[in-house]
Amino acid sequence: MPELPEVEVTRRGIEPYVAGRRVEHVDVRTPALRWPIPKHLPKTLGHLKIEKVERRGKYLLFETVEGWLIVHLGMTGTLRVLRHVPKPPEAAKHDHVDIVFDDFILRFRDPRRFGAILWHPRADGDVLDHPLLADLGVEPFSPEFSGTLMFRETRGRKVSVKQALLAGGIVVGVGNIYASESLFRAGIRPTTAAGRISLVRYDLLADAVRVTLAAAIEKGGSTLRDFVGSNGESGYFQLDYFVYDRAGLPCHVCGTAIRQIVQGQRSTYFCPRCQR
Repeated sequence: MPELPEVEVTRRGIEPYVAGRRVEHVDVRTPALRWPIPKHLPKTLGHLKIEKVERRGKYLLFETVEGWLIVHLGMTGTLRVLRHVPKPPEAAKHDHVDIVFDDFILRFRDPRRFGAILWHPRADGDVLDHPLLADLGVEPFSPEFSGTLMFRETRGRKVSVKQALLAGGIVVGVGNIYASESLFRAGIRPTTAAGRISLVRYDLLADAVRVTLAAAIEKGGSTLRDFVGSNGESGYFQLDYFVYDRAGLPCHVCGTAIRQIVQGQRSTYFCPRCQR
C-alpha cells in the first residue's frame, strides 16, 4: 500500500507537469472506486487550471480556483504522467481515469479499486476541513510533530506503540512499513504499550520517524508490489530495510534473527535484541 513517502514521491513527480496547466477534459471509465467518483467531475474539472498540488497525509490535493480534486491511491493505486502526442497510450483494464492536458495524460490506475477521486468545492470551505482530512494528526515534517506531542497524547493508553503510530490520530503517514523501520531506529519494541514509553524515548522515535520517511522519499519510496512513481520507475528504499520483510534474517546491527509477529492483522518486524 502506498504510504506517505510513496504519495510524496508521486506529488513531486506530478506537480512540475500539472501546476499552472489547464485540464482539457476528464475521461472516467470506472466510477466505482472506494467511493463513487462524482458524476459532475468531468464537467467541473474540465478546462480548470491546476494551481498547485499538495499532500495531506496520504491524500493528494489538486487546487483550482473552483475547489480541490482529492486523490487517494488506496492499496494499489498509481498516478502516471503519460505523453499522448502523437498518439494517446491505450488504456488497460485497471486504468480507471484520465485527466487529459494538452500534451500529456495524468492516468489513475488501481487494480483493487480501493483508491478515491473526489471533489471539494471552494464554496464548502477549506479543503482541510473535508471529513476525510479534518481529524488527521500532524504532518511528520511539521514543527508540531515532536516527542513531546507523542508523549502527551499517549498517557494512559494501553494500545501498543506501533498501533498508536498506525492510527494516524497523532501523526499521519507512518504506515506499516515505516512504523516497523522507525521503531527499530529508535530501539523501541513495537509491542510496548504506548503509555509506558518515556519522553526521552519518544524524542528518539520522533527523530527516527523523520529520518526514516526522509530516506524513503529520497530513494523513491518502497516498491514491494504495485507502486511506481509518476514516471513509471520503481522505488528502492526496500533495499535498505533494517527489519521489514526480513523475518529470520540477521539484524544488520547485532546479527540476531529478525522476528515477525502480527498486530492488528498487520505483520510487524523487529529485532528482539536491539529493540527492548
